[in-house]
Amino acid sequence: MKKEEKKYIIKEIFYSIQGEGYHSGRPAIFVRFAGCNLWSGKESNRQNAICKFCDTDFVGTDGINGGEYTAEDLIQKIKTIKAASKCKFIVLTGGEPLLQLDKNLIDTFHDNNYFLALETNGTHNIIEEIDWVTVSPKIGSKFIQKSGDELKVVFPQEKLDLSEFSNLDFKHFYLQPKEEKVPNINIRKTLDYCLENPKWKLSLQVHKILDIQ
Repeated sequence: MKKEEKKYIIKEIFYSIQGEGYHSGRPAIFVRFAGCNLWSGKESNRQNAICKFCDTDFVGTDGINGGEYTAEDLIQKIKTIKAASKCKFIVLTGGEPLLQLDKNLIDTFHDNNYFLALETNGTHNIIEEIDWVTVSPKIGSKFIQKSGDELKVVFPQEKLDLSEFSNLDFKHFYLQPKEEKVPNINIRKTLDYCLENPKWKLSLQVHKILDIQ
């Protein structure tokens, strides 16, 4: 009997620009995995979650091009996105991609000449074959992935001590203002911190400023 291929639960797949961090402004194909270990995604559970400030819908498969895919089927779905036909930059995001991502999927992407950028909360060890690793730790979680290409910290967070992160093994250090009800307060706080501590660079969510996905 033929072994059933693993299927990956994908919330959405879309083509846009990367709006955050080092690759901000770069056209990218986003593959958003469903599920996260720091919040269920249900509003009724938000206040008890580790990541209370999450601004992303990662529940289910009802987003654009969402579904359950084998590795090969996922590649074929991506190739149907006509506007993205020339783009080889993939952002694996969530939720938390490492709940599902494995070497088989990574190898399938690489066999099709894609460059893989992972966005993770740092609670799982990465798979070495990933091309670019962005870690965004959340205070209160078990933070174990302490190296990568960029560290992107949402700021401010309760009980956050950035001195605990500034000497970790990352090439780039970013602070990203937490979404706020009162406009610009957290942006100002983040900017001021970066000016006083120039190791940290400001990351704005450019896609939200431009009002695009």
